[in-house]
Amino acid sequence: MIQKTPLHDTHVAAGAKIVDFAGWLMPINYGSQIEEHHAVRTDAGMFDVSHMLAIDLVGCESKTFLRRLLANDAAKLTVPGKALYSCMLREDGGVIDDLIVYYFTDAKYRIVVNAGTAEKDLAWMRLVAANFAVSLTPRRDLAMIAVQGPQARERFWTAFPTARAASVMLTPFQAAEWEVDGVSWLIARTGYTGEDGFEIAVPAEQAAGVWRKLTEAGVKPAGLGARDTLRLEAGMNLYGQDMDETQNPLESGLSWTVDFKDEKRDFIGKSALAKRREAGNLRAFLGLVLLDKGVLRAHQKVVCVQGEGEITSGSFSPTLNQSIALARLPAGVKPGDEVQVAIREKLLKAKVVKPVFVRNGKSLLQE
Repeated sequence: MIQKTPLHDTHVAAGAKIVDFAGWLMPINYGSQIEEHHAVRTDAGMFDVSHMLAIDLVGCESKTFLRRLLANDAAKLTVPGKALYSCMLREDGGVIDDLIVYYFTDAKYRIVVNAGTAEKDLAWMRLVAANFAVSLTPRRDLAMIAVQGPQARERFWTAFPTARAASVMLTPFQAAEWEVDGVSWLIARTGYTGEDGFEIAVPAEQAAGVWRKLTEAGVKPAGLGARDTLRLEAGMNLYGQDMDETQNPLESGLSWTVDFKDEKRDFIGKSALAKRREAGNLRAFLGLVLLDKGVLRAHQKVVCVQGEGEITSGSFSPTLNQSIALARLPAGVKPGDEVQVAIREKLLKAKVVKPVFVRNGKSLLQE
């Protein structure tokens, strides 16, 4: 059954174009995807991300459980509110999902997973959790709003002045709990756009009021269309396109999220990844910039001297005013190489670049 977020009526009233995304009715744009994209890059925009699922993890073995469940090491989390990005893997190293986990104490965490994999993720977590003294509670009573852009924090504080004290000292990838009228909110300095800002979790019944106050403070509503071009420019993976259960993190640009340092820690998928790493010849996960006219799209074939690869995500970049993509390429391909992309039965030239195109509104492309 298709689902609606607590902000659905707000989006409809604002004239948003609504689409089915991972079983949820979500706004793709409010008129101009390009304008929404630029608003986030130059000022502040906000996204309804309530379709994603927050899961509260509690119990005396929570840390031990996470160190088994995740490829990244939850033992790194020692400062209250600090967040960790990680993949959750199958035994064969395939990616079940990518997620963020927030630390509060060794016995209390919050995990945020993707909408399209939420039920699968929760079932897998509960299967693994059967061997640990922990409990997992899905929080569909919450709404989540991402406020992103160079002016995002200041506009958030304009809307909610008393939140400044709870959030002004947050470092990137850190969260804090803030009490509003006796109810706890979570404010996290995280995002999916390559810009600064907050992601906030509030009770579902308060979401419409929060959205209205942010709008009044000058934050522009933005849809999933802009969110996708923003994350692509920032070189951030999208589950189901850039990686899935058939792909491993080592060949998906996510080696930095796999922590092998503690030899005694046996996380799920460790053995398979270790064997793949030792075998060498790992496929490269890099960026492409199209040099000819056209648009790069997912699943287009990439022809390299070393063999063939495939685009995993591609689009026109509003910030760079050219077509860009993320691609899984043969081993040995490196930034600076020139390749060809099959587009409408033609082979068009593209340059291989590091897979982060834009950060904090600035192009990272080498001239």
